Amino acid sequence: MHGEFSDMPPLLVLAAVPAELALLTGSLADRQEPLHPAWPAAVGRLGGQRLVCCAAGPGTANAAGATAALIERYRPSRVLILGCGGAFPGSGLGVGDLAVATEELFADLGVMAPEGWLDMADLGLPLATVAGERHYNRIPLDAALAEQALCCAGRQGVRAAGGSFATVAACSGTTARGEELARRYDVICENMEGAAVALVCRRYAIPCVEIRGISNLVEDRTRANWDIPAAVQVAQRAALSLLAELAP
Repeated sequence: MHGEFSDMPPLLVLAAVPAELALLTGSLADRQEPLHPAWPAAVGRLGGQRLVCCAAGPGTANAAGATAALIERYRPSRVLILGCGGAFPGSGLGVGDLAVATEELFADLGVMAPEGWLDMADLGLPLATVAGERHYNRIPLDAALAEQALCCAGRQGVRAAGGSFATVAACSGTTARGEELARRYDVICENMEGAAVALVCRRYAIPCVEIRGISNLVEDRTRANWDIPAAVQVAQRAALSLLAELAP
């Protein structure tokens, strides 16, 4: 890699599967192949910026492990979570639209007790304490980056919304479950990784932004209504627009 880029703190882009990164990795110049044995990442230059792109696998365990390992390896200036997700009832989002996270929630981390749902705050068990602030189920993301991502989407003519995201271990495959989570947390988008990445970034004090294309609605599971290719395309195009603005 050219000298002027090799010493630049990169921007780390994390997704679950390679299709969610294909447009970005295909645009990299001076591309180098995996330098980390456990978490293969494409490293290269996009415009005036150095990127590290990793498809870490689905779920919070993969997401947290990759985020921590790649932060230690590359010391990124920012982290971008990229992928697709399901839109909750009442979000106003449809398939092919864009969602940007203002905060992430570990939506199914807690106890289902006889008296009802108890989250980590109810249990008195913070997931992390950073600079004196306890973080339970809710993990904040970088507000300025989220606003910038929404502005980029607007300039592209993409319908987009910002709001709270729900990270789950088991995706909601019924309308009833989606309505339950939407009532409990007032969330707009469901996914399986974001909160884990956001929590690790919070521990390292690294700004984090999350962009997801809507591939389906959170309703009774009907694969015929999904459009994953459209979702990953709209998310990556929004990411490219944001990255162009963030370039030094």
